[in-house]
Amino acid sequence: MLTVIGCAKKYEVQPTEEPVKASEEKKERLKEVSEEKILQKPAEIQREIAEEELSGKGQKPKESAIQSKESAAQVKTEFVFKDILFDFDKYDIKEDARPALDSAATWLKNNKGVKIIIEGHCDERGTNEYNLALGEKRANAARDYLTASGIASEKIKTISYGEEKPICAEQTEDCFQKNRRANFAVGK
Repeated sequence: MLTVIGCAKKYEVQPTEEPVKASEEKKERLKEVSEEKILQKPAEIQREIAEEELSGKGQKPKESAIQSKESAAQVKTEFVFKDILFDFDKYDIKEDARPALDSAATWLKNNKGVKIIIEGHCDERGTNEYNLALGEKRANAARDYLTASGIASEKIKTISYGEEKPICAEQTEDCFQKNRRANFAVGK
């Protein structure tokens, strides 16, 4: 016969606030990272362009990096391209989109080294092929407006994403309207 005798220890767990604190810190950091990525995307592209331009002039990498950061910050603070929206199954430039395009044209005239990419988007209604074609027409309409405003066509590239990159996923007319857009990105 075997008898086991033991003394049970009772551990008391003290509640701490660290998990909550860590969670809030993570949320804050996630928010910061998200904002940085959203705000820096065009700036990062601009920085790459600036680095390429500077690399051929024999500057030291450190100087180049400093100037690129300054250049990227300058692009970020100087101008924010606004999306222009389109009516259902249309690609003509609406009257309310003209001020945004005029501002973009003015900024591009003052920043001759900058090139842009215009992305045409659609809502989810329609076939993929139809929406790709419609997105292309929307991007081209925005490009044509800018070239008519005096921007060199070589500075503008277009691409259609059709319905592939929605910014809103709800099945409402407000959401569909947000997805019918031309979006601008600073590019090479």
